[in-house]
Amino acid sequence: QVEEDAISLWNWAVTKHTGSVVSDEQRAKLRFVACRLVCLCEGSDPPEAAIRRQILMSMKTGKGWIDIGKPELADGFLEIAMSSIEKLYAKLLEGSDGEADIPVHKADVEKNLFKVLSYQAESVFAQGDFQKAVMCVQRCKDMLMKLPKETCYLSILCYNFGVETYELKKYEQSSFWLSQSYDIGKMDMKYSLGKEMQAKVLRLLATACFEWDCNLYLDKALKAVSLANQEDLHPAGFFLKVKILLKSGASDEDISSAVAEFLHHEMSLDFCLNTAKLLLEHGRESVGFDFLKSVSERFESSPDHGRIALLHIEFLLQNKRNLLAKQKVEEIIIGYYAGKQLLPEALSRLHIILWDMAAKHYEAKSYSEALHWYNYSVSFYTPGQIDQNLAKLQRNMASCYLHLKQVDKAKEAVKEAERCDPNSIFTKFSVYKIAVVEKDTNKAVEAVIEMGKLAEKSSQHEDKLRGEENTGTNLLSLAAQIALENEQQVVAIKALEYLSEHLQNRRQLFAALKCLVRLTLSKVMAENEEKRDEDINSMLTYLTLAHKRLAESFTEEKFTGDMRVLEAHWFRKVAWNLAVQLRGCPGKMRDFFLLSFKLSQFCPSDKAVLIAQKTCLLMAAAVDLEMGRQPVPPSEQVELLTQALQHLQACKEIWKVLKLTGDFAKDPTDTLLLLYEFEARSKLNDPALHNLMESVWEQPQTEVKTLEIIASLAMESPARYPLLCKKALKSALNLHRKQTVIDVEKFSKCLHSLINLSLPTGLTDLDACVLQEAWDYFEDGLSVISSTDAYPEMEILWLMTRAWNTGIFQYTTGKWREAEQWCGLGMRFLNHLGSLKKSYE
Repeated sequence: QVEEDAISLWNWAVTKHTGSVVSDEQRAKLRFVACRLVCLCEGSDPPEAAIRRQILMSMKTGKGWIDIGKPELADGFLEIAMSSIEKLYAKLLEGSDGEADIPVHKADVEKNLFKVLSYQAESVFAQGDFQKAVMCVQRCKDMLMKLPKETCYLSILCYNFGVETYELKKYEQSSFWLSQSYDIGKMDMKYSLGKEMQAKVLRLLATACFEWDCNLYLDKALKAVSLANQEDLHPAGFFLKVKILLKSGASDEDISSAVAEFLHHEMSLDFCLNTAKLLLEHGRESVGFDFLKSVSERFESSPDHGRIALLHIEFLLQNKRNLLAKQKVEEIIIGYYAGKQLLPEALSRLHIILWDMAAKHYEAKSYSEALHWYNYSVSFYTPGQIDQNLAKLQRNMASCYLHLKQVDKAKEAVKEAERCDPNSIFTKFSVYKIAVVEKDTNKAVEAVIEMGKLAEKSSQHEDKLRGEENTGTNLLSLAAQIALENEQQVVAIKALEYLSEHLQNRRQLFAALKCLVRLTLSKVMAENEEKRDEDINSMLTYLTLAHKRLAESFTEEKFTGDMRVLEAHWFRKVAWNLAVQLRGCPGKMRDFFLLSFKLSQFCPSDKAVLIAQKTCLLMAAAVDLEMGRQPVPPSEQVELLTQALQHLQACKEIWKVLKLTGDFAKDPTDTLLLLYEFEARSKLNDPALHNLMESVWEQPQTEVKTLEIIASLAMESPARYPLLCKKALKSALNLHRKQTVIDVEKFSKCLHSLINLSLPTGLTDLDACVLQEAWDYFEDGLSVISSTDAYPEMEILWLMTRAWNTGIFQYTTGKWREAEQWCGLGMRFLNHLGSLKKSYE
């Protein structure tokens, strides 16, 4: 039952494989199982049919493992097959009826034995056992006399071994197997591979010997390839023979003799050209050029004849025989005009050769020689022809003419390029170069604008610069460089402006922006104030763009974080210096200070940067306040004051951090922040003003000058805070009194302001408490005046007059007692007058 099931499984695997239901590996596994089961079911004396079945199954299973690349699994089954063949042979001899049956049985067994031996050869070969493979193949070879039909099979098997070992560069083994393949193929011509295959075997044998050691096995290689050529004439055989002769260093005569053989047979033009190229590449010029001449004569009428001349020209140029090459080119041109046309592919190749030569001379600065080669190329174009390549050619010629200072000829060439390809950025670039040479600024700027427009278009012409991501930006970079070299700053600025807006490479972008800034800065310094505005606005635009691009995220490997910091430092310092120089333009001054601050935010927050940031914001706030003091519309004033507050708030945050880094006892920043904020909030009528002042009153160290300024600002339109003003003046007066030596000049001014605020001029109906407050200030004044001779006389006079007039106002209202008091107060000041005393007594 097991045996039947195993046979069913075998048959199922065979039928399913036909429909590609199972893969080769799956079939090998199924066969393995079925064969093993059949072997296990074998009795001590199996019948002939069972043995035959086992031989077949073992061979097929072994071959299956070989075919899927697992030869080590095949060996056991092939041994079983060999053992079963021996059993079958013994059984056949035992059961034979007479002498007549023995040859039949032997032939039957030998066929199976041959197959098993060939499979074993494949298996051990795949496992790298050369000697065993040789033994198996030799046994098969010995059997061919009885099995002549297997000649072809064994020859191909050896050829395959030869190919595999050749590919692994095992040339010695490859030579052996290929020799065996050829020898086996000759054993029986009736069943051989045929002459073509025999020649193929011999050519590979010659190649193996050639690559193994040409000097040592030269004779063997030559013999093999000669035999191959005798067996079957094939171009590859001729070519290989020449190749071997060249490698072996054979004489020109021997090589010429070998090459002469070609001319007696029909060979393709491609083959002849490859042979000529081989000869020339190996330095056999005499033989090579003679052969080319013969080939040229043979293919005289061929439409592809031009390829022969091209090869000739290429090798003449490679060997620095430029004069001969030129003669050959001129021959082609003469033939071309005589009606001997070149095929398009050959003509394109000729143009490439001519342009390459021209380019080499251009790079070597031999511009006249470059023009010579370009003119050859022009010869193949008809008058009036429109072709983009012709435009490119004319542009290249224009470049040569410019270097030779032949501007008129350059202009003619560019005019021709414009006719052929007017919308090419390269053509515009050529126009630009001529404009720069002729110092035609307007035309140069116009060309740059056109180049910029063309560069922005998504579709580019076919003649792009190789290896460049963006032709437009590269050409404009070159345009800027040319303009600078020719001292045409206006043109350079135009090109750089485009680049600064469109360059994606950060390093290039900032290099362009720096160049723009330097150029514009030099213009600003040289111009008068009237002409500066436009350039100042440009500088603002450039620096704003620098800030914008620094703020963008970047992934370029070549643009690191450290580079961003360096660029930010450079641009912030430029913005700072411009702000300092623009004292006469407060709005621009503020904008540059703010830009400097924004740019500094990309720098590490060290002490120097923090100080710069603080100063920028303070200056911006100061400018906004100054502009707010001018006669401007209320809405604009509110905007300026609001901006100032924003700058001050940011400045406060930086100042807090900065104070942690060192001693800033003498730094006036706290005072400036206070005064600026007070002015902004008071003029905005901000409710937060009172909270601000509470913190001021709580600080005992507030300076007199600060209090005086606060008092002044409290009454500066549109602010009106008389109580705050009075409080500030009182505090200032108290501080004056506390000084060891009173500064009577400042004291007198403070007192003057306080009395003016407390005792309005022209009012007669004054409250008693108001009069009392004012009286106290006059008494303070008298007290100080009595203690010094330095009190300003005009201030004493003012105090006297003010007190006297107050008394007179009281008198007119019938307040006699108050009138007598104030007039008496006034007369007390009279005694302290100097030269004016007599006038008022």
